[in-house]
Amino acid sequence: MTIGVPREVKDHEARVALVPSGAIALREAGHDVLVETRAGEGSALTDREYMHAGATIVEKASDVWAKADLIVKVKEPQSSEVGFFRQGLTLFTYLHLAPLRELTDRLLASGTIGIAYETIRETDGSLPLLTPMSEVAGRMAVQVGAQYLEAPNGGRGLLLGGVPGVAPANVTILGGGVVGTNSAKIALGMGAHVTIIDRSLNRLRELDDIFGGQLVTLASNAWTISETLKHSDLVIGAVLIPGASAPKLVRSQMIANMKRGAVVVDVAIDQGGCFETSHATTHTEPVYFVDGVLHYCVSNMPAAVPHTSTFALTNATFPYLLDIANKGVERALHERESLRTGLNTYKGEITHAGVAESQGRTWKPFE
Repeated sequence: MTIGVPREVKDHEARVALVPSGAIALREAGHDVLVETRAGEGSALTDREYMHAGATIVEKASDVWAKADLIVKVKEPQSSEVGFFRQGLTLFTYLHLAPLRELTDRLLASGTIGIAYETIRETDGSLPLLTPMSEVAGRMAVQVGAQYLEAPNGGRGLLLGGVPGVAPANVTILGGGVVGTNSAKIALGMGAHVTIIDRSLNRLRELDDIFGGQLVTLASNAWTISETLKHSDLVIGAVLIPGASAPKLVRSQMIANMKRGAVVVDVAIDQGGCFETSHATTHTEPVYFVDGVLHYCVSNMPAAVPHTSTFALTNATFPYLLDIANKGVERALHERESLRTGLNTYKGEITHAGVAESQGRTWKPFE
């Protein structure tokens, strides 16, 4: 099989979907690897390293897309890439299709097979290809929030951990999953007062045990969220329904009732965001204000730390990539249930319930 690795074109996206060690393994398994020139540059990986790994360096993205049987990427295809879709092509990347109807239309019209990292689910319920980037984004969310709480950046002028005699900032985290847990670790480490809100009482019990009672855990409902946000300095949106649009837990009026200069970081923005006031931003223009509350809604947060993110991501994605390459996409899908959960589009059909329901469409299981 020929595997293609185009250079990412999303704003400030410097990650790459395959590292040289992965190229070596694919070549040893009998596959050809095409890498667009400078694809790894943002992650401190040179063309020379890929060449030494046995990959072929290709000058133009169009040639990578045209010659590959399987394209492996990091982020969802951008407008400059959708024209490369075609029958017989398999795309393996983060897709986040739920809020992206137009991209879904292009995948369906072309017959491209789309396998999404974020919906691959193992039998134990884990999301192995979403987890590493959720870990990065969760830790970054506090780092970013602390930065924007500084007055020169538009915030309230708070030091997250306070100092002796001055109270720390109040950090509220919506969702106690991977993102929320990692956010809590960093926020507590920086000395903040942390509250996690989640709808699962069992998860709240687990978090209470994990953190030894260092944080406040609250059961999720509209009243609790509204009241907690009034006293919050930093709010992190960390909710997820795999493949589906994120629920709008925070209403516009709740934002209006927050402190001026408070900060919200919506990590769920890839799936549409969990604040009514959220819309996707970029690393070039990352923030905006609504009712005096600063919103950071960058849809590819881990791209800000591409070296760490690339290796964390490819550690997780490569075994699945190798399986698809070795078996072919049809056989791999038939034999590996977790890959079938990642299948979002197949030859003109939506094959994931969450995507279909978010867009008001019908879907058809791969089986």
